[in-house]
Amino acid sequence: MNAVSMGPLVMDGSRFAVVLAMAAFLIITGVMSSKVDQRFNRWSWIVLIGAVVGARLGHVILNWESFSQEPLRIFSLWQGGFYWPGAAVAIGLAVIFALPSIALRLWALVPVACAVFVWNGIGILTATTQAIALPPQSFQTMKQDEFRFDQTSGKPLVVNLWASWCPPCRREMPMMADLAANNDQAEFIFANQGEGQAAIQKYLQQHNIVLPQIIMDQFSDLSRHYGAPGLPATLFISADGILRSAHLGEISRETLQSNIKRLSN
Repeated sequence: MNAVSMGPLVMDGSRFAVVLAMAAFLIITGVMSSKVDQRFNRWSWIVLIGAVVGARLGHVILNWESFSQEPLRIFSLWQGGFYWPGAAVAIGLAVIFALPSIALRLWALVPVACAVFVWNGIGILTATTQAIALPPQSFQTMKQDEFRFDQTSGKPLVVNLWASWCPPCRREMPMMADLAANNDQAEFIFANQGEGQAAIQKYLQQHNIVLPQIIMDQFSDLSRHYGAPGLPATLFISADGILRSAHLGEISRETLQSNIKRLSN
């Protein structure tokens, strides 16, 4: 799975690439602030804040139909959803208008180029998803029926690994349930990890959530099978039963929809 584990810390690969790129940028501008011009210290924070805001605004504009229904979700940065050309525009404006001379602007290209190199390199290294086939064993559903992945409808599958004690699982679940109920491109399977029927039922009733298909994976066999190091994890499996992509952590509506669309193409 395209994720990075460092002890108890588990992070999606794309987010890890962004964090390292930001760290590289701050380290280099810190050195430049002491060796070249102290104004690079203030400038570095202008760039970081501007890049985040620009990338987020770009994503929101491109997906405005979705955000218009839940405008406060614009501020849910932890879900992901950033458009890199928006960040590039913000960085370009900061280079031109926040630095007073051509010499300083040329110096500014050094940390920017290094950050892009780190982001792209780490992104490539962590982007690979292993093509894993469907698990062979059966699982029990909430209705006490036997469920096997090789007996599904033949559509692409979206498999959500979750637990009721997991805060990001709880945050994304209402949106996941809504898309599962109003989507005909893929079949959704919600695989609870490690909990019993009573705990699952209590959570669903308390939050008035209806899910189309719930299986109980009490020994977390699916997490081991697909190499998911944490929860929630959303797996995108093509109609031939092969894992095509995976998302670790809370997922946004736009990311979920775009991954389903890619499965259907």
